[in-house]
Amino acid sequence: MQSSHSIAVTLYGIPNCDTVKKSRAWFADRGVEVAFHDFKKAGLDDAVLREWLRTLGAQQLLNRRGTTWRKLTPQQQASAAHDAGVAALLLAQTSLIKRPVVRLEVDGKTHYTVGHVPEVWQTLLQD
Repeated sequence: MQSSHSIAVTLYGIPNCDTVKKSRAWFADRGVEVAFHDFKKAGLDDAVLREWLRTLGAQQLLNRRGTTWRKLTPQQQASAAHDAGVAALLLAQTSLIKRPVVRLEVDGKTHYTVGHVPEVWQTLLQD
């Protein structure tokens, strides 16, 4: 994708996730260079998670459909009722984060998305 914009994309996830693979391929097919952060191997910085929580909200980040959620104790699941509890869960078990989280910096403005949302990425990259 040829553009006069200043663009930096960071995709957070795990490499074997199908949605992450599909998202990485979408950017690659358009010639957009993506920095990949494997939070299973590299972990997740508290400051990065706090920024996601502030920008996206706890409930948008928390994956309640996966096996990791189902394996939590009722007490752990109950702790997700408030943002501080969600933050602690997500830092402790990154598998609970919906994937991918994409950080797009376009002309100095930062945008975050969760999941495979090519229509949003396309709009952000063209604006």
